[in-house]
Formats: sequence, structure tokens, C-alpha cells
Amino acid sequence: MEKDKTEDSSQVLDTTRQLTQLMIDRNTIELNRILDEHFTLTHITGYVQSKKEWFSEIESERMKYYAYSEVKTSVTIDKDKAVFVGQNLLDARIWGTRHNWRLQQTMDLEKRNGKWVILKSVATTF
Repeated sequence: MEKDKTEDSSQVLDTTRQLTQLMIDRNTIELNRILDEHFTLTHITGYVQSKKEWFSEIESERMKYYAYSEVKTSVTIDKDKAVFVGQNLLDARIWGTRHNWRLQQTMDLEKRNGKWVILKSVATTF
């Protein structure tokens, strides 16, 4: 049981790190594979953005991600549900403003057919 939780936690971390790298790579095809069809991203402003709109922003580079440095992560697993909280220093240009954002993302995930899928992400600063 404990081994399963450790393995699940590791898989959740891998999935969330993959998300950030795919944002930098502007790879919306692969992002689509790890995000739920109804995925939403809540920005630090409180604006809730659909996956379709977010992908459009990434593809047009209105949201351009350059690099990140992981500061702290935690994962809580409850059966086939997980909550990830990660703090990154994220170098990004969002709607014209480039900054090294102190970004905390809280993500809800669900395990489906052995793979973790990100349902939503809520961003705040830390």
C-alpha cells in the first residue's frame, strides 16, 4: 500500500513537471494528453481560463514560458485522486509583461487507466 502511494506520488510529480516543460516547449498536442478535456487554469488574477483559450494564448505566444526552477512540491494521494502543490520560479511573459514569477500551482489530478490526468490548476503567488 505504501509502495503504491510512493509510486503514485512520483507519477504525479512527473506529470506536473511534464506540464511545465510542455508549456515551455509550446507543445499543446502533448499538453492535451495530460489535461482533462474540461481542464481550467485559474490565473493569479483570478481569471479562469479554458484549456482551448489557454492553448490559443500559448500558440500565439501571448503567454510565453521560458524556464522554471522548482522550489518546493507536495503531493497528497487519496485513492485515484491527487492534489499537487508546487512552487516554481517561472520566467514567463504573460500578456506583454515578462517577469520571474513566484508561482504556486495547486492542481487536482485523477488517475485514469493507470495515468494521472490534470483536472485543473489554480495559480497564486508565494
